Amino acid sequence: MPRRAVIPTDKNRLRAQIRAARDAFVAGKPPAIEAPPEYRALLKPGLTVTSYVPIGSEADPSLLARAAVEAGCVIALPHVTIRTEPMRFLAWATEAALFAGPFGLQQPATDATALVPDIILTPLLAFDAKLDRLGQGAGYYDRAFAQFPHARRIGVAWDVQRVETLPTDPWDMPLHAIITENGWTPRP
Repeated sequence: MPRRAVIPTDKNRLRAQIRAARDAFVAGKPPAIEAPPEYRALLKPGLTVTSYVPIGSEADPSLLARAAVEAGCVIALPHVTIRTEPMRFLAWATEAALFAGPFGLQQPATDATALVPDIILTPLLAFDAKLDRLGQGAGYYDRAFAQFPHARRIGVAWDVQRVETLPTDPWDMPLHAIITENGWTPRP
């Protein structure tokens, strides 16, 4: 069982600490994150599932996206332009070319169709037992969660990113579930 991180009170210090733990974990060649039965049960033909292309040591959701495609879901990926504009989720066919975006993102072409997500697979830096999430700090996913409040918010992470508790802000929305290399954890 991975050692749980001590919680610094400053979010930026916590981000640095968890990023280092995540980097070290990934350097050890972690297992793939499989699609657990609880996640597969949510997938229905025609639903829009947003995924993402991992950056650095982020947990890779590709097997989760593949399960969604196999279930007849449509895949969308985040598309970011500038910090003041909201992130959009653009349709992506799994073989279509991706283009470099800000922050190291690989994203669909600007003219791809914008979709309304039913399930949002989200990267993160840390999560706690209440399924609060700490992201990179730019607020893109926080704004997307507010824009699409009916979408299921499912974090994808390594178990080493779990902490006792996270500091939250009024705009933070907890996840409905988290998927790690150890499986599915629903919100309590």
